[in-house]
Amino acid sequence: MRKIKICIFTGTRAEYGLLKPLIDELKTEKSVELQLIISGMHLSPEFGLTCKEIETEGISKVEKVEMLLSSDTPIGISKSMGLGILSFSEVLDRLKPDLLIGLGDRFELFSAISAAMILRIPVAHLHGGEATEGLIDEPIRHSITKMSHLHFASTDVFRRRIIQLGEHPSRVFNVGAIGIDSIKKMKFLTKSELEANLNFRIDKNTILVTFHPVTLENSTAEKQFDNLLDVLRRKKQLRIMFTKPNADTDGRIIIKMIDEFVNDNIERSISFVSLGQVRYLSSLKYIKCVVGNSSSGIIEVPSFNKATINIGDRQRGRIKADSVIDCGVTKKEIENAIETVFSKKFQATLMEVENPYELKDGFTSKKIKEIIISADLDNILKKKFYNINQIN
Repeated sequence: MRKIKICIFTGTRAEYGLLKPLIDELKTEKSVELQLIISGMHLSPEFGLTCKEIETEGISKVEKVEMLLSSDTPIGISKSMGLGILSFSEVLDRLKPDLLIGLGDRFELFSAISAAMILRIPVAHLHGGEATEGLIDEPIRHSITKMSHLHFASTDVFRRRIIQLGEHPSRVFNVGAIGIDSIKKMKFLTKSELEANLNFRIDKNTILVTFHPVTLENSTAEKQFDNLLDVLRRKKQLRIMFTKPNADTDGRIIIKMIDEFVNDNIERSISFVSLGQVRYLSSLKYIKCVVGNSSSGIIEVPSFNKATINIGDRQRGRIKADSVIDCGVTKKEIENAIETVFSKKFQATLMEVENPYELKDGFTSKKIKEIIISADLDNILKKKFYNINQIN
């Protein structure tokens, strides 16, 4: 019996961490020949050269695709997308997978899926149907949905949005957020182990800051992030861990500002290009809250019963747990949100928080694997637009 050739695409450190449970599931499946395409930030020294971590996975067929130009301007990213399509088409033609799996809404993934569409390779997409109204990723995500054939949504609301885009309900599945699998399975570092590893003391006033540019706004990154940093400068009691942003438009502006802040506040702050999954998730156990505009603060952090301060419009449109405080981008709004998080009243509510992205029965990665293995991939390419009026 011929094995199913399944290829997984990864272009960023965060997305790889989310895909890791599915990679582990498929690696042990005897009916699957697993392939991996590594691209984007993984191959960039500037973003931690995280491909080195992936190379230890023991997957026999691994392809590296260079596509990132050394530029975070709109033109630079557009050129990177074009370079990606050229390169992915050659790699996919060589690998000839029966199915390509991708997660999310990044421009790197868009290039890979575009090449797969032309090469008539079926696509399975994770985290479709979601809304991030402040980002160029929003239309990219929905475009990927229309080029995909199996859809794994993280909530029922998002499942229905995918169907609203014309995808047949029989191919759209609510399986929860795959990132929760790692939280359920992981052996976390103890607080002392983590502090020794990071060379940084974590106390009751420690926060984790992850802030990315809002890519549908022009030149707002510097002003918004400066407002946050000004609040942090004045709140001397806070200890701050920064994780640096992805390869987005104006990302280098934020990286430079983080470096300057840490240099000026070395006794109470530290920054990381990449914490890695174990250190990042372990940190969430011991910090007070996450501050910024990362999707992780919305999707994974509530499972730790910790607070998230979500600044600005980057994640506008997402479903959020009660532990997430939305705030504006002014100094006063950010300061008020921090004061709310540290209040005894708000802290008392956190233990009752339920994560809307968490699958209650079983593991997301296992459900995805079972659906993929049973799918008829030979007859999946032709799609008929599903009329919204037919939704049950």
